[in-house]
Amino acid sequence: MALTQEEWIRRFAEALGMSPPSTEEVDLLLGLAGVAAHASERTAAPISCWLAARAGVDSATALAAAERLAEEIDRSDP
Repeated sequence: MALTQEEWIRRFAEALGMSPPSTEEVDLLLGLAGVAAHASERTAAPISCWLAARAGVDSATALAAAERLAEEIDRSDP
């Protein structure tokens, strides 16, 4: 039986001993993953989310940093 995204996140958060992210946080993290996946290889998406978590920055800050980096990359491409 495959779980929904919401159910998986809730249960995984519970397994880690924490609360699941809010809907807004999920949207921001998906945005971060999307920016990373479109600016590089798709596998950069989950690692970018991991880096944001390890850095201790909130989802909005991480997304803004990813968007700045993607814009910088776009400007430097001929």
